Amino acid sequence: MLEILHSGLYTSVQDLGRFHHRNFGVPVAGVMDDYHAKLANHILGNEENDAVLEMTLQGAAVCFHKETQIAICGADLSATLNNQPMRLNASVKVSKGDTLTFGKRKYGVRTYLAIKNGFQTEIVLKSRSFYDGITPKIRVDKGDFIPYQVSLRPIETKSNIALQKEIFKSKEIDVYEGPEFDFLSKQQQEILFKSTFSIGLNNRMAYQLEEMLKNSCPSIITSAVLPGTIQLTPSGKLIILMKDCQTTGGYPRILQLNQKSIIRLAQKHTRDQIQFKKLST
Repeated sequence: MLEILHSGLYTSVQDLGRFHHRNFGVPVAGVMDDYHAKLANHILGNEENDAVLEMTLQGAAVCFHKETQIAICGADLSATLNNQPMRLNASVKVSKGDTLTFGKRKYGVRTYLAIKNGFQTEIVLKSRSFYDGITPKIRVDKGDFIPYQVSLRPIETKSNIALQKEIFKSKEIDVYEGPEFDFLSKQQQEILFKSTFSIGLNNRMAYQLEEMLKNSCPSIITSAVLPGTIQLTPSGKLIILMKDCQTTGGYPRILQLNQKSIIRLAQKHTRDQIQFKKLST
């Protein structure tokens, strides 16, 4: 068992998501940054869909009640194992009673703690991902115990895997034209791709941008949306939907992020800046 000593700011169990249930209104959910979640699992020899702990901005404090191996990938939240600095992007052996804590955020927003064979929480609709209304919890709490299997086969990682720095540093967000892109005037389209936008309120459901775009688009009927869909509200607010987003929406869908850009955005914080780059279809 993994004991949660401190839950951090927002820590949840996630895998790659809950697929093939959107027709019932069930969101995909899953890890916000699947590159680093997959990398952590790969380091341990896990299946890429094995469940991990996703921590946001502030890491949790946990105690291991069984010997195992772990890997941490993603944002650098100053991880320490038994008060000693812990390497990122590498397999690390832990013993019964060891304590993992986190400190100052150095870069990025979300970090992923993978454990050998994955966390063994309840599977609901073929996924372990926490989601409100689907699973009993939406985040872990102090005093929770998360099951995992004992690791008997050691894995040695002699050096850290190279950090993909552009994920954390690049402002560039690749997008495709959305279904209602042509509702925008030529001037509005130019503004979208020449402007720098600042991230405002954000969570696993959506990122709002601070700058407004004048909206003269006609209304649309409620239509399908996906993680990465950018909606333009009547007030001119731009909203980028993320992994916990709803399955339908009624605002014009003017742009669509690709997976690489969802990963980049998931590692950005309030007041960080982004620029849209249009991709050809």
